[in-house]
Amino acid sequence: MLNAGNANVLNAVTLMAMGAWGYSDTDAKTALIPLLFGVVLLVFSNSIREHNKVVAHIAVVLTLLILFALVGMRLPKSMVTGGIGLYRVIAMIVTGVIALVAFIKSFIDAKKAREAGR
Repeated sequence: MLNAGNANVLNAVTLMAMGAWGYSDTDAKTALIPLLFGVVLLVFSNSIREHNKVVAHIAVVLTLLILFALVGMRLPKSMVTGGIGLYRVIAMIVTGVIALVAFIKSFIDAKKAREAGR
């Protein structure tokens, strides 16, 4: 299992790559939204690796926000149109879920470590 920092980097790079690819294929400015989220999440990576709780929680909120947008808005449209865009959306969703699972696991592990230290 990836740690939260590495899972965040994987998600950020996927968002940036798929967003840039989507923009180059369609010229739709909305394809730049995942790219921008990816840049922000990538900037947060070192702080997440250093166990900065505030930054990690912000990253979780941003990851959830982009996941809801992808699953709720983009996925249904991509399923109708099909093509390579559907695979780009699925890739972003999968890495987002991986990142969320890694974040949750890291939060649980941190809580257990705090409780063990009492």
